[in-house]
Amino acid sequence: MEIAPSNPPRNGEGDQPKAGGGGPRVLQAPIRVVKRARRLRKEMSLPEVLLWQELRKRPGGFKFRKQFPQADFSVDFACLAARLAIEVDGEAHDRGDQSAFDEKRDQRLLSAGFSVIRIPAREVLANMDGVVAGIVARCNEVGPLHHPSGGPPPRCGEDL
Repeated sequence: MEIAPSNPPRNGEGDQPKAGGGGPRVLQAPIRVVKRARRLRKEMSLPEVLLWQELRKRPGGFKFRKQFPQADFSVDFACLAARLAIEVDGEAHDRGDQSAFDEKRDQRLLSAGFSVIRIPAREVLANMDGVVAGIVARCNEVGPLHHPSGGPPPRCGEDL
């Protein structure tokens, strides 16, 4: 029995970042941020838990991630298809210089390609259906990053 030689990966394949591999940039974060996100997934607040129970049902057909590491931060929830970061803000966000920190954080996420929506925790507790509808509407505004193709690409010499 003859064993076929393994083909080396083509340019852009494999796990070598210099050759174009290494996974999508949106999924790469420093290990300290990843570890913090893992810890925060276990320590979510009540409004975050309740919102996650709704978002995991994929409302509007959108997939969401919880405590997603991005731009040296851990975003409460993220929809990668719409590049939307969702933050549930408790009362601590209204104190001191937290609003200035939140603004800097939003700018960092914006420079990473994410738009940010901030939802007060009391709103999540009082009006869950409205919050979820608002998130889905925002995802629909942005639209998906990738659109399904209308079939195979045209053959050589054919008009588009």
